[in-house]
Amino acid sequence: MAQNNIQVPFGYEPPIDSRKGILVYYDTFEHVSDEELDQVVELMKGMSFKKLVLYPLHESTAKRMSKEPVRPYYKRLDFLHDWRRSIDAADVAIEGLEGKRKKYTPIDSALRHLTETYGKPLFLLLSPETASLFAGYESFEPWITRIRLLLTSGPSSSQMHPMLVKYAHRWNVVGEPVGETD
Repeated sequence: MAQNNIQVPFGYEPPIDSRKGILVYYDTFEHVSDEELDQVVELMKGMSFKKLVLYPLHESTAKRMSKEPVRPYYKRLDFLHDWRRSIDAADVAIEGLEGKRKKYTPIDSALRHLTETYGKPLFLLLSPETASLFAGYESFEPWITRIRLLLTSGPSSSQMHPMLVKYAHRWNVVGEPVGETD
C-alpha cells in the first residue's frame, strides 16, 4: 500500500479556516427577487460562511405552515436554478429534499437532514413570520440550542412569539450588529 508523505518545514501549522458554518435560507421563495438573493450571497460572503443552501418548501409544507398560496414547487425551483446559473456561484447549493419527498416535511426533519448533509454549525435564515411559526412548534426548544437564527427583518412586537422573546440571545436580525436585538 503506497503512502503519500508530505514534507513540510519545521514548525509548520496548517492555515486555520476562517470561514464558519453553513447558511441555510429556509423559505417558500414565492416573493423573493433576484436582488434579494444577491443580497443573501453578499451576506454569506460578508459573514464568511462556507456555503449557502437554499431550501425551498414544497407546496404542502407551505400550506401547513401558512395559508398563503404558493406557485408549484418546480416553478420556484426553476427560478432558483436560473438565478444560480446567472451568478455562477460554486458555494451556493439548492437543497431538493422536499422535491424528493413531495409531501409535508416538518422543520425538525429538514434540520436533521441539513445537519447530516452539510455539517455544523448551522445558521438558519428566516423571515420573521416563519421564525414565529417555527417558535410555536414543540421541536423549537431543542433545536434553538443547536442552531442560530438570522431574521431577514426585525419582527414586530405583535408577531413575535413568546419563545422568540425567551431565546432572543440565539437570533439576530440581518444587518444589525451581533448582540443587538429588539
